[in-house]
Amino acid sequence: MLSLPLFHRIAGQPVIVLGEGEAAAAKRRLVTRAGGEIVTDIQQGVDRGARLAFVAHDNPQAVEGDVIRLRCAGLLVNATDRPELCDFTVPSLVDRAPVLIAVGTGGASAGLAKAVRLRLERLLPQGLGALADALHAARAGLRARFPEASDRRRALDAALEDGGPLDVLRADAAGQVAGWLDGAHSQHVAPVEITLRSDDPDDLTLREARLLGQADALVHDAGIPPAILTRARADAVRIPAGGAVPGEGLVVILRHSGN
Repeated sequence: MLSLPLFHRIAGQPVIVLGEGEAAAAKRRLVTRAGGEIVTDIQQGVDRGARLAFVAHDNPQAVEGDVIRLRCAGLLVNATDRPELCDFTVPSLVDRAPVLIAVGTGGASAGLAKAVRLRLERLLPQGLGALADALHAARAGLRARFPEASDRRRALDAALEDGGPLDVLRADAAGQVAGWLDGAHSQHVAPVEITLRSDDPDDLTLREARLLGQADALVHDAGIPPAILTRARADAVRIPAGGAVPGEGLVVILRHSGN
């Protein structure tokens, strides 16, 4: 990754926005939408403890001068259309609050990020945020029914996947949470073996990619490329081939085609 994606909470916090015109107005709208308080003077913003700044001047020299001043004051800076001066970039957003999907290109092409975002807008139902709220409200019930974290993960993975009772693309999924939880059950999942056809992660099938993303443990041959291994959950246990296979949770065995 060329950048570390983060969600920064700015509600009630001062954020410096410099410049006039549509670019600066767009940044002000974005800050306001996230609950931040706009400050248009550098010193005032520094005195109030601002941590982020947006610079959207038309004059390149003014941009460079203000970026230097802001960085010297310890702020992270975004300079419109100047990726080489940016400490952070602003992604294109799909807003299904509290679900927020950010599409970024590291400043390479705002148009590409927008095109991807529009595809996702058409794909994801408006009720996705309500599903997140319903699952949040059901946390106590989930813990009561599935005391073990691995059991909770497997139950949720099965419910949220394609065709499941809480399929994320179902418009009415939020209304199914209570009924699903009442009838939910945990079961042992047999290990699943995936034989790679190539070292390119794009050659994984949708099912294989989904299994990697759901696995509690990943048993893999030596030499499996990092690009494939990173498709698994970050907290999935990695076990070299020949090691002890866990008896619980979803175990995915990843092999080279020659093995």
